[in-house]
Amino acid sequence: MLIFAADTCCMAATAALVDDTRLVAQTVVNHNKTHSQKMMPQIADMLKNADIDISDIDVFAAAVGPGSFTGVRIGVATVKGMAQAADKPCVGISTLEALANNARCFCGLLSPILDARRGQVYNALFECDGREMKRLTPDRALPLDELLSELEADGRQTAFMGDGVFVYRGEIESRLGSSAVFLPKFLSMNLAGSVGELAYEAALRGEYVSYGNLTPQYVRLSQAEQDRKEKRE
Repeated sequence: MLIFAADTCCMAATAALVDDTRLVAQTVVNHNKTHSQKMMPQIADMLKNADIDISDIDVFAAAVGPGSFTGVRIGVATVKGMAQAADKPCVGISTLEALANNARCFCGLLSPILDARRGQVYNALFECDGREMKRLTPDRALPLDELLSELEADGRQTAFMGDGVFVYRGEIESRLGSSAVFLPKFLSMNLAGSVGELAYEAALRGEYVSYGNLTPQYVRLSQAEQDRKEKRE
């Protein structure tokens, strides 16, 4: 089974091909966030270099959020269009779960964080035994202070990853001390290979959707939507 995966929810624009045994190809551009311009040329070059035609792909996967509202829409729309053209099924993967999967060999808590602005982070907590991850919370948006209080109460070592680390690392270290572990830079970013690996596992379980039913999962309203809601109230 050959999986195509894309993730444009965070700073990096990334796409990958994953099959039954390996990461076949991956492309990552983490510079100047213009995913709408960079994504399709990246994908075209990756498919050409891997000598893969779109018709060879069995399942199309997208990171569906949370993350940048525009970025989430770009990645989902790209995958929907490719899946429709190839007439193949889709799998949607949480951005946070894919980030946590980067640290699947870690024993302890996994805490991906994305900067959600307005003093909040996007987060989900997972526990891992070095092989398998177990989800402990849904994807959510919450104040960083609330998350750190939750982790202080737990007391276990916690691995952090995601673009929120670059914004809040100092605050995390001051609160959690040696209990906080930070991944290397290349594993702390969103990677389509991780999306593809999770999508492969989901596909084996038969967790497909049609391209028409692949939808973004924003977790909270955009700022514009929130402003409109507050005006109506």
